[in-house]
Amino acid sequence: MTNERKTILITGSSSGIGRATATYFHDRGWNVIATMRNPEPSTLDNVLVTRLDVQDPDSIAAAVDAGLERFGRIDVLLNNAGYGAYGLLEATPMDKVRRQFDVNVFGLIETTKAVLPHFRANGRGLIVNVSSVGGKVTFPLGTLYHGTKFAVEGLSEALHYELATIGVSVKIVEPGFVNTDFGGRSFDFTNDESLAEYQKLVGAFYSALSEFAAGGDDASVVAEVIFRAATDGTDQLRYTAGPYAAELLGQRAAVDDATFIGGIRQQFGF
Repeated sequence: MTNERKTILITGSSSGIGRATATYFHDRGWNVIATMRNPEPSTLDNVLVTRLDVQDPDSIAAAVDAGLERFGRIDVLLNNAGYGAYGLLEATPMDKVRRQFDVNVFGLIETTKAVLPHFRANGRGLIVNVSSVGGKVTFPLGTLYHGTKFAVEGLSEALHYELATIGVSVKIVEPGFVNTDFGGRSFDFTNDESLAEYQKLVGAFYSALSEFAAGGDDASVVAEVIFRAATDGTDQLRYTAGPYAAELLGQRAAVDDATFIGGIRQQFGF
Protein backbone atom coordinates (compact mmCIF):
# COMPACT_ATOMS: atom_id res chain seq x y z
CA MET A 1 0.00 0.00 0.00
CA THR A 2 1.05 3.62 -0.34
CA ASN A 3 1.21 6.07 2.50
CA GLU A 4 1.95 9.80 2.71
CA ARG A 5 4.04 9.25 5.79
CA LYS A 6 7.77 8.98 5.24
CA THR A 7 9.36 5.59 5.87
CA ILE A 8 12.68 4.63 7.43
CA LEU A 9 14.29 1.19 7.36
CA ILE A 10 16.57 0.57 10.35
CA THR A 11 19.00 -2.31 10.76
CA GLY A 12 19.85 -3.58 14.25
CA SER A 13 16.58 -2.41 15.84
CA SER A 14 16.33 -4.91 18.67
CA SER A 15 18.21 -2.79 21.22
CA GLY A 16 20.35 0.26 21.83
CA ILE A 17 20.56 2.99 19.21
CA GLY A 18 18.42 1.09 16.71
CA ARG A 19 15.55 0.54 19.12
CA ALA A 20 15.69 4.12 20.41
CA THR A 21 15.70 5.47 16.86
CA ALA A 22 12.77 3.30 15.79
CA THR A 23 10.76 4.67 18.72
CA TYR A 24 11.87 8.25 18.06
CA PHE A 25 10.81 8.20 14.40
CA HIS A 26 7.55 6.39 15.13
CA ASP A 27 6.61 8.96 17.76
CA ARG A 28 7.08 11.67 15.13
CA GLY A 29 4.72 10.13 12.64
CA TRP A 30 7.03 8.04 10.45
CA ASN A 31 6.51 4.54 9.16
CA VAL A 32 9.27 2.35 10.61
CA ILE A 33 10.66 -0.87 9.16
CA ALA A 34 12.41 -2.17 12.26
CA THR A 35 14.71 -5.01 11.27
CA MET A 36 16.66 -7.42 13.43
CA ARG A 37 18.06 -10.93 13.36
CA ASN A 38 15.37 -12.30 15.68
CA PRO A 39 12.16 -10.30 15.17
CA GLU A 40 10.01 -9.42 18.16
CA PRO A 41 6.25 -8.85 17.71
CA SER A 42 5.09 -5.23 17.73
CA THR A 43 1.58 -3.83 18.14
CA LEU A 44 2.57 -0.27 17.24
CA ASP A 45 0.78 1.30 14.31
CA ASN A 46 2.95 1.98 11.26
CA VAL A 47 5.76 -0.27 12.49
CA LEU A 48 6.81 -3.36 10.55
CA VAL A 49 9.15 -5.65 12.46
CA THR A 50 10.91 -8.05 10.13
CA ARG A 51 14.00 -10.21 9.98
CA LEU A 52 17.24 -8.86 8.56
CA ASP A 53 20.66 -10.32 9.22
CA VAL A 54 23.33 -8.26 7.50
CA GLN A 55 25.32 -11.46 6.94
CA ASP A 56 22.40 -13.05 5.08
CA PRO A 57 21.81 -11.44 1.65
CA ASP A 58 18.46 -13.20 1.19
CA SER A 59 17.17 -11.73 4.44
CA ILE A 60 18.24 -8.25 3.35
CA ALA A 61 16.37 -8.51 0.06
CA ALA A 62 13.30 -9.97 1.80
CA ALA A 63 13.22 -7.17 4.39
CA VAL A 64 13.40 -4.47 1.71
CA ASP A 65 10.63 -6.19 -0.27
CA ALA A 66 8.46 -6.55 2.84
CA GLY A 67 8.91 -2.88 3.69
CA LEU A 68 7.97 -1.76 0.19
CA GLU A 69 4.95 -4.05 0.16
CA ARG A 70 3.74 -2.68 3.49
CA PHE A 71 4.44 1.03 3.04
CA GLY A 72 4.96 1.54 -0.70
CA ARG A 73 8.28 3.32 -0.43
CA ILE A 74 11.42 3.77 1.64
CA ASP A 75 12.72 7.29 2.17
CA VAL A 76 15.60 6.70 4.58
CA LEU A 77 17.93 3.77 5.22
CA LEU A 78 19.66 3.75 8.60
CA ASN A 79 22.62 1.38 8.60
CA ASN A 80 22.94 0.84 12.33
CA ALA A 81 23.65 -2.87 12.84
CA GLY A 82 27.10 -3.54 14.22
CA TYR A 83 29.18 -4.73 17.14
CA GLY A 84 32.65 -4.26 18.59
CA ALA A 85 35.38 -6.88 18.28
CA TYR A 86 38.24 -5.91 20.58
CA GLY A 87 41.26 -7.65 21.99
CA LEU A 88 44.65 -8.95 21.00
CA LEU A 89 45.10 -9.23 17.26
CA GLU A 90 47.67 -12.00 17.80
CA ALA A 91 45.08 -14.04 19.69
CA THR A 92 42.11 -13.39 17.39
CA PRO A 93 41.23 -16.16 14.92
CA MET A 94 40.60 -15.06 11.36
CA ASP A 95 36.94 -16.11 11.45
CA LYS A 96 36.36 -13.42 14.09
CA VAL A 97 38.30 -10.90 12.01
CA ARG A 98 36.13 -11.65 8.99
CA ARG A 99 32.89 -11.52 11.02
CA GLN A 100 33.74 -8.05 12.32
CA PHE A 101 34.18 -6.73 8.79
CA ASP A 102 31.22 -8.75 7.48
CA VAL A 103 28.84 -7.16 9.97
CA ASN A 104 30.16 -3.60 10.26
CA VAL A 105 31.28 -3.01 6.66
CA PHE A 106 30.16 -5.60 4.12
CA GLY A 107 26.69 -5.93 5.65
CA LEU A 108 26.29 -2.17 5.49
CA ILE A 109 27.33 -2.20 1.83
CA GLU A 110 25.01 -5.07 0.96
CA THR A 111 22.01 -3.43 2.64
CA THR A 112 22.78 -0.17 0.85
CA LYS A 113 22.96 -1.95 -2.50
CA ALA A 114 19.58 -3.58 -1.84
CA VAL A 115 17.88 -0.20 -1.36
CA LEU A 116 19.65 1.75 -4.10
CA PRO A 117 17.51 0.56 -7.05
CA HIS A 118 14.40 1.88 -5.26
CA PHE A 119 16.08 5.19 -4.46
CA ARG A 120 17.39 5.54 -8.02
CA ALA A 121 13.94 4.88 -9.50
CA ASN A 122 12.45 7.56 -7.23
CA GLY A 123 15.27 10.02 -7.87
CA ARG A 124 15.65 10.61 -4.14
CA GLY A 125 16.50 8.96 -0.85
CA LEU A 126 18.80 9.25 2.14
CA ILE A 127 21.32 6.82 3.63
CA VAL A 128 22.45 7.46 7.20
CA ASN A 129 25.41 5.36 8.30
CA VAL A 130 26.11 4.99 12.01
CA SER A 131 29.86 5.31 12.42
CA SER A 132 31.50 6.20 15.73
CA VAL A 133 34.06 8.47 17.29
CA GLY A 134 36.01 5.23 16.81
CA GLY A 135 36.11 6.13 13.12
CA LYS A 136 38.19 9.19 13.98
CA VAL A 137 39.97 8.23 17.21
CA THR A 138 41.52 4.90 18.17
CA PHE A 139 42.14 3.11 21.44
CA PRO A 140 44.42 0.19 22.24
CA LEU A 141 43.03 -3.28 21.49
CA GLY A 142 40.47 -1.87 19.05
CA THR A 143 42.30 -2.77 15.85
CA LEU A 144 39.34 -4.56 14.25
CA TYR A 145 36.54 -2.29 15.45
CA HIS A 146 38.36 0.89 14.56
CA GLY A 147 39.36 -0.59 11.22
CA THR A 148 35.68 -1.10 10.36
CA LYS A 149 34.58 2.34 11.51
CA PHE A 150 37.39 4.09 9.63
CA ALA A 151 36.14 2.11 6.62
CA VAL A 152 32.57 3.32 7.17
CA GLU A 153 33.81 6.92 7.28
CA GLY A 154 35.73 6.57 4.03
CA LEU A 155 33.17 4.64 2.03
CA SER A 156 30.37 6.98 3.17
CA GLU A 157 32.23 10.12 2.19
CA ALA A 158 33.15 8.71 -1.22
CA LEU A 159 29.66 7.33 -1.81
CA HIS A 160 28.01 10.67 -1.16
CA TYR A 161 29.64 12.05 -4.33
CA GLU A 162 28.48 9.07 -6.39
CA LEU A 163 24.89 9.02 -5.18
CA ALA A 164 24.42 12.79 -5.47
CA THR A 165 24.21 12.19 -9.22
CA ILE A 166 20.95 10.25 -8.72
CA GLY A 167 19.46 12.55 -6.07
CA VAL A 168 20.41 10.41 -3.08
CA SER A 169 22.16 11.80 0.00
CA VAL A 170 24.58 10.07 2.37
CA LYS A 171 25.16 11.17 5.96
CA ILE A 172 27.35 9.89 8.80
CA VAL A 173 26.40 9.93 12.49
CA GLU A 174 29.25 9.59 14.99
CA PRO A 175 28.20 8.55 18.52
CA GLY A 176 30.63 8.25 21.39
CA PHE A 177 30.30 5.64 24.14
CA VAL A 178 26.56 5.04 24.44
CA ASN A 179 24.73 3.48 27.39
CA THR A 180 23.59 0.40 25.45
CA ASP A 181 24.62 -3.22 25.53
CA PHE A 182 27.90 -2.44 23.74
CA GLY A 183 29.76 -3.90 26.67
CA GLY A 184 27.51 -6.98 26.59
CA ARG A 185 26.22 -8.88 23.59
CA SER A 186 27.49 -6.20 21.18
CA PHE A 187 31.03 -6.57 22.54
CA ASP A 188 33.37 -9.44 21.68
CA PHE A 189 36.75 -9.42 23.43
CA THR A 190 39.53 -11.85 22.59
CA ASN A 191 42.44 -12.50 24.94
CA ASP A 192 44.98 -15.24 25.56
CA GLU A 193 46.39 -15.08 29.06
CA SER A 194 49.40 -17.15 27.97
CA LEU A 195 50.51 -14.07 26.02
CA ALA A 196 51.82 -12.54 29.21
CA GLU A 197 53.47 -9.56 27.57
CA TYR A 198 50.06 -8.05 26.73
CA GLN A 199 48.23 -8.63 30.00
CA LYS A 200 49.07 -5.30 31.63
CA LEU A 201 47.49 -3.55 28.64
CA VAL A 202 44.44 -5.82 28.81
CA GLY A 203 43.93 -4.89 32.45
CA ALA A 204 44.28 -1.20 31.67
CA PHE A 205 41.75 -1.54 28.86
CA TYR A 206 39.10 -3.03 31.14
CA SER A 207 39.69 -0.30 33.71
CA ALA A 208 39.24 2.35 31.01
CA LEU A 209 36.13 0.59 29.70
CA SER A 210 34.49 0.94 33.11
CA GLU A 211 35.25 4.66 33.11
CA PHE A 212 33.86 5.13 29.61
CA ALA A 213 30.66 3.28 30.54
CA ALA A 214 30.11 5.56 33.53
CA GLY A 215 30.20 8.65 31.32
CA GLY A 216 28.33 7.43 28.25
CA ASP A 217 25.46 9.15 26.45
CA ASP A 218 21.91 7.85 26.34
CA ALA A 219 20.79 6.15 23.12
CA SER A 220 17.92 8.64 22.82
CA VAL A 221 20.49 11.42 22.35
CA VAL A 222 21.84 9.59 19.31
CA ALA A 223 18.32 8.94 18.01
CA GLU A 224 17.60 12.67 18.14
CA VAL A 225 20.73 13.42 16.09
CA ILE A 226 19.80 10.74 13.55
CA PHE A 227 16.35 12.34 13.20
CA ARG A 228 17.94 15.74 12.65
CA ALA A 229 20.25 14.31 10.00
CA ALA A 230 17.25 12.74 8.27
CA THR A 231 15.08 15.85 8.32
CA ASP A 232 17.22 19.00 8.28
CA GLY A 233 17.32 19.20 4.48
CA THR A 234 20.99 20.18 4.41
CA ASP A 235 24.03 18.75 2.66
CA GLN A 236 25.87 18.31 5.97
CA LEU A 237 27.88 15.08 5.83
CA ARG A 238 28.90 14.37 9.44
CA TYR A 239 26.94 14.68 12.68
CA THR A 240 28.53 14.30 16.10
CA ALA A 241 26.07 12.56 18.41
CA GLY A 242 26.16 13.42 22.09
CA PRO A 243 28.31 15.34 24.57
CA TYR A 244 30.79 12.49 25.03
CA ALA A 245 31.48 12.30 21.30
CA ALA A 246 31.74 16.07 20.99
CA GLU A 247 34.25 16.30 23.83
CA LEU A 248 36.47 13.52 22.53
CA LEU A 249 36.49 14.70 18.92
CA GLY A 250 37.14 18.24 20.13
CA GLN A 251 40.18 17.04 22.06
CA ARG A 252 41.42 15.13 19.01
CA ALA A 253 41.04 18.14 16.70
CA ALA A 254 42.83 20.47 19.12
CA VAL A 255 46.21 18.72 19.15
CA ASP A 256 48.62 16.98 16.81
CA ASP A 257 49.02 13.21 16.48
CA ALA A 258 51.99 12.96 18.81
CA THR A 259 50.25 14.84 21.61
CA PHE A 260 46.98 12.95 21.41
CA ILE A 261 48.56 9.53 21.03
CA GLY A 262 50.94 10.35 23.88
CA GLY A 263 47.94 11.07 26.08
CA ILE A 264 46.34 7.74 25.20
CA ARG A 265 49.58 5.88 25.91
CA GLN A 266 49.86 7.62 29.27
CA GLN A 267 46.23 6.77 30.11
CA PHE A 268 46.88 3.09 29.36
CA GLY A 269 50.20 3.04 31.17
CA PHE A 270 52.74 2.34 28.45
